[in-house]
Amino acid sequence: MPDLTHSIRSALRSSTMLALVLGLGLSLSPADRAEAFGAPESFAELAEQISPSVVNITTSALVAGPADGMPMIPEGSPFEDFFEDFGGPGPGGPQRSEALGSGFVISEDGYIVTNNHVIEGADEITIEFFSGKKLPAKLVGTDPKTDIALLKVEAGEPLPFVSFGNSDLMRVGDWVMAMGNPLGQGFSVSAGIVSARGRQLSGSYDDFIQTDAAINRGNSGGPLFNMDGQVVGVNTSILSPNGGSIGIGFSMSSNVVTKVVDQLKEFGETRRGWLGVRIQDVTPDVAEAMGLAEAAGALVTDVPDGPAKDAGITSGDVITRFNGEEVADAGDLTRRVADAPIGEAVPVIVQRQGRTETLAVTLGRREEAEAATMPASSPAPDEPKEMESLGLTLAPLDDDMRSRLGLDASSEGLMIMAVDPASDAYTKGLREGDLITEAGQARVTRLQDLEDRIKEARDGGRKSILLLIRRGGDPRFVALSVE
Repeated sequence: MPDLTHSIRSALRSSTMLALVLGLGLSLSPADRAEAFGAPESFAELAEQISPSVVNITTSALVAGPADGMPMIPEGSPFEDFFEDFGGPGPGGPQRSEALGSGFVISEDGYIVTNNHVIEGADEITIEFFSGKKLPAKLVGTDPKTDIALLKVEAGEPLPFVSFGNSDLMRVGDWVMAMGNPLGQGFSVSAGIVSARGRQLSGSYDDFIQTDAAINRGNSGGPLFNMDGQVVGVNTSILSPNGGSIGIGFSMSSNVVTKVVDQLKEFGETRRGWLGVRIQDVTPDVAEAMGLAEAAGALVTDVPDGPAKDAGITSGDVITRFNGEEVADAGDLTRRVADAPIGEAVPVIVQRQGRTETLAVTLGRREEAEAATMPASSPAPDEPKEMESLGLTLAPLDDDMRSRLGLDASSEGLMIMAVDPASDAYTKGLREGDLITEAGQARVTRLQDLEDRIKEARDGGRKSILLLIRRGGDPRFVALSVE
């Protein structure tokens, strides 16, 4: 039966080729189309082509030890795994530690990309090339937010290098190949497919490609290639209970990395745009509470002093377009703003109280704005107060509460004194000590204000009401059922 099947497939391929040559309009079945995108017979030619551009990275640092001779390694340090694996240095004073990682050359004059966590804290960085040659590297710049670092070596001759591809063109199911230095074993190749796109782990600018190509410790900073030998991702993270490869790896997409690398090369640091708003996603229940046609865009929860406030953006606005592009959600807006030019006015379209407005915002620089700090909260008082509504026990904010929460005298709102664990409010994350400052996109300072807003929502046929909640200075909108 296998021989017969092979013969039929061979005949089908032959007839298909004949039809194409003769110009006949023979269409391929779905099975035939799938076979056209089948697994390559070998990755050998691709591996041979790109191996000279992939490098092993060894970093070292002088680590001071306590009196008992064991080094003091900061938690999360790239050297932590080394000491765990090898039992730590011997007794005595400071010890020199080493860590391993991967990288790749992106220009013939010696620029090399890797992960920030591979070289973080190192005072010596050594690059080992596929040929066995070793060179010292200097650090050009880092971006901890995307975990990318740019290095430079002086080779005295043009180096083989690879180019970045367009990660947005990668499809779930496309073949990819990872190269690097897993577990210190030297140059190694693994292959797999794109398992998912657009993964976000913990960063504001995350855009990871998930792949089942084997990635282990030591692969960090290495390239993820498409079948044309272009880098479409930088291998960064492993989702694993024990740190080993279980077939789920994450590579920061090349379209994020290229922007970071260009800035590090030009400035030695990143220079991201800053809009000056706090935002959240528009969930379906929030969209219903606001009367929006769809759950899309970025909902503005707070507007501190900055570019957005100067341009007239206010809390409760939904940003639907930024600089001519539609905004899908809060993360999408964050990435678009980061890539936008600093000091130039860009158009921002917002939905506000059922109408659309276009505002011009001159962006600032995020790195300069991030020095601002927010007041920390203290435990909320547990005094019983005046009204129960929506599964909440509420009280107007008074001077004692302001003092406990570190709020200024002008702060107003309703303090949540208790939350019914069986309520919609508890499910949505509201807790004792949270402060309600708006209901139905109107300020509330008295208990009656909230009751009035709830009645308006019910009278208007709404199933929920939108509350603006502040916790420790951080605002967010929450839609609670009023049914």
